[in-house]
Amino acid sequence: MLAAATLLIALASASVTQTEADEYTRYELLAPDTSSFKIYYEVTATTAGARYFYNPIRKGSTASDEHVLDAMSGKPLAFEVVSGAEARKDPLMADADEATDFIKVTLARPVPAGGQGRIIILKTYKDEKSYHADGAAGLVFDRPLGIKRNKVVLPPGYEVVGLTVPSQILTEKDGRVAVSFLHAGSGESPLVLKAVKDIQPTPPSALTDKRSWEAPFKGETEEERLSERAHQDRDIVYFLQQPETHAFDLYHDYTEKRPGINGYANVVREGSVASHPSASILDTGEKLKAREMSGAEVIASKINTGETVNPKDRVVVIPFETVKEGQSIRLRIAETYTAPASYGLDGDELVFDRSLGRPRNAVVLPPGWYCTFSSIPATVSSQPDGKVRLDFWDDRPEAVDVLLKARRRIKSPQPSQP
Repeated sequence: MLAAATLLIALASASVTQTEADEYTRYELLAPDTSSFKIYYEVTATTAGARYFYNPIRKGSTASDEHVLDAMSGKPLAFEVVSGAEARKDPLMADADEATDFIKVTLARPVPAGGQGRIIILKTYKDEKSYHADGAAGLVFDRPLGIKRNKVVLPPGYEVVGLTVPSQILTEKDGRVAVSFLHAGSGESPLVLKAVKDIQPTPPSALTDKRSWEAPFKGETEEERLSERAHQDRDIVYFLQQPETHAFDLYHDYTEKRPGINGYANVVREGSVASHPSASILDTGEKLKAREMSGAEVIASKINTGETVNPKDRVVVIPFETVKEGQSIRLRIAETYTAPASYGLDGDELVFDRSLGRPRNAVVLPPGWYCTFSSIPATVSSQPDGKVRLDFWDDRPEAVDVLLKARRRIKSPQPSQP
């Protein structure tokens, strides 16, 4: 109890608020005359030391059938519905809206420093304003979405006839049609989805490893091209060192949920040299040992990475405890790359030229540099230390070839000496 009280005092004195990351929502629309839809919401608590997570219940919606799971173990978590006034008693929620109710989730473990607490919230909403029938055979789902990654599954027998947000159109295993999208910009995504009931739900054919006959290069397979981009859980951040070094630190996060997997293999890209590998389990903060191996050594080992490697590859391998059915772990793999072909100095210009293959990528410029060119559209933010960060969210199945250029800022004048 003393430790918990000390933590609350520390959080309050630091004026820390609840933070989260990696939000993803799946909406399953029920029959339109019910105005109801099931919600599957993945979210990650990221405030170090937090023991609870608060999920607001949207105004105008009536929630039911709530339950919460710990994403790592798959086990249920305790929760209760509290008022905004009650939520404000938690130092992390001092600014909570008193007119809003919240689902207060007791996390499976306090969020570790530099780690995460992943949870899954399931609930059913009834909201006539957002979702209703449209004529005899139609429906409208009109709901601005603040979460950046979303999927909406139509009821059986409906096809999309109107859609305001550019989205993938996908088909569930049971034949229901769905739309999925990434929203990289700020603010809410103004989704209006219209559909009519005029089709026979048909399970899709198995996706294949065929590749586009039009691609001038070896493109992605059909299965890869038609996978849901918004729900892919890999993201990567590059921290550029001064360009004269040709080096950048990076970390990439991903969730392993395949039963039987007990290791991660990262093949070093040709033209790059990897050093200082490290890894951790974000759920617990546990540090893992990274090993550099040849592809042949990986093949000969008993480490099941679930990937095929070439015997001649250089591979960074991170073993971990075998994943069991219904469980998952979130890994962070960090290393330093030296890649003269991708990164360096051209005259007085910084040049970063690299193909980025993840749906979510970010590049942080070195201190003292500002961006002058970016070939791929990006959102831009300023880090607490003043560094410029560019986020590249790629909603297409192919990699994006990012070409960045930057220059040094003019140094601030030094104060004159008396």
